[in-house]
Amino acid sequence: MAPGAATMIGPGSDILGRLRVLRRPDGDHTMATAVSSTKRAATSGHDDGRTRARRALEALNFFMADMQAGIGPFLGVFLQQRGWQAGPIGTVMTAGGVAGMLFTAPAGAFIDHTKKKKLVVVVTGIATVLASFLILWSQAWAVVTVSQVATAIAGAAIGPAVAGMTLGVVRQKGFNAQNGRNQAFNHAGNMIGAGLSGWLGWQFGMPAIFYLSAAFGVLAILSVLAIPEKAIDHQAARGLEQGEDSDDDGEPGKAEGFKVLIRNKPMLILALALACFHLGNGGMLPLYTLAVVGAGKGNPAVFTATTVVVAQAVMIVVSLIAMKVAAGRGYWLVLLISFAALPARGLLAGSFIEHWGVWPVQALDGIGAGLQSVAVPGLVACLLKGTGRVNVGQGAVMTVQGVGASLSPAIGGWIAQELGYRATFFILGGFAIASLALWIGFAATLRPACAGTDGGGQGDEDGAGADRGSKEGAR
Repeated sequence: MAPGAATMIGPGSDILGRLRVLRRPDGDHTMATAVSSTKRAATSGHDDGRTRARRALEALNFFMADMQAGIGPFLGVFLQQRGWQAGPIGTVMTAGGVAGMLFTAPAGAFIDHTKKKKLVVVVTGIATVLASFLILWSQAWAVVTVSQVATAIAGAAIGPAVAGMTLGVVRQKGFNAQNGRNQAFNHAGNMIGAGLSGWLGWQFGMPAIFYLSAAFGVLAILSVLAIPEKAIDHQAARGLEQGEDSDDDGEPGKAEGFKVLIRNKPMLILALALACFHLGNGGMLPLYTLAVVGAGKGNPAVFTATTVVVAQAVMIVVSLIAMKVAAGRGYWLVLLISFAALPARGLLAGSFIEHWGVWPVQALDGIGAGLQSVAVPGLVACLLKGTGRVNVGQGAVMTVQGVGASLSPAIGGWIAQELGYRATFFILGGFAIASLALWIGFAATLRPACAGTDGGGQGDEDGAGADRGSKEGAR
């Protein structure tokens, strides 16, 4: 038998094995050392690529915040200054919301399928900026509607694409923590973008906001191009991993059919609860802005910026807290608190239509939206782990909640025209009571599926527990 070829068995095998290594020919020992060094170098390079990708994802989330929505919350006051009434403003916003709703699930399915996720973000980002400039060129009803539809369709693809790239880079284990950081950067970008927009609108007029949005768009495109393509595991990006260990040599599973979305009971309850929430929440911000500015109690650009800055500042902190709470207590509690924030917000908005009212009203918006920005993508990724349909699932949930969000501005706008703003805010805030009823009523089904996220991805046992809960909920 050749030296070093024997298989050692027994308590002394480790010592004997070490002695046999020492007896190997020099060439064999050098080759083994070289292979080991090559593996370490490859692993180090892979880790460096992932680190670069995580930093680039955070930068992308920061800059895409202002780019994704175009003129965003400033649209209402921009059109109001040009003679538009609350009803038509709400209608064009709803048109965009409906378009986004219809394209979100197909966009998610496309993201699951394609390996060109970076290109998707680049193309849709450019389309968003160009669509926003249409409104600056003309405020005709048809032009504004086309712009809102185009912006919504582009936004429908950007969200799942970024979520998919994040999952592909950090895998399921690291998704909760990285998504929390992504959302913190996204809210920071929204806050700074809104602050700059308010200042530019005050100093140079509302058109200056469009140019700021374009600048953020360019920086977002540069950020996504900085993500190393090799750092994205496109199988993991759709919820199919090679095993709990990202370096496992096993073959990934195959994607399940789309029926998995319908069979997953916790997913259905989540989507319905979010639809009710956004039916009230979607129109709250633009209508509160119109109410205060229309009463002559605030500068249009400055007040609109303040509404965004206050909410996003709160969201930065809340998203990081949500990441920690979800890791320890699970997503059920996080979402319960988010749903409870809207009725309180509606009560305050209807009671205090004043310039200073923006602080409590938008702080509650920051709590509700900040918690959901972390909990919803994380929960969907957990529920659909191993199905290969994570991004289409993200899109499906966004579609259903988009039903509420798209109808909210129109419903709120026409209610405001008939009954006034105070009654509108009370009614909109009341829609979240249905969300609370669903979330509490189905707690027995939801709690196992929303279990802790293994401490940010550091253990297999808890992750397996979350998987078991989601499968039980699916049955």
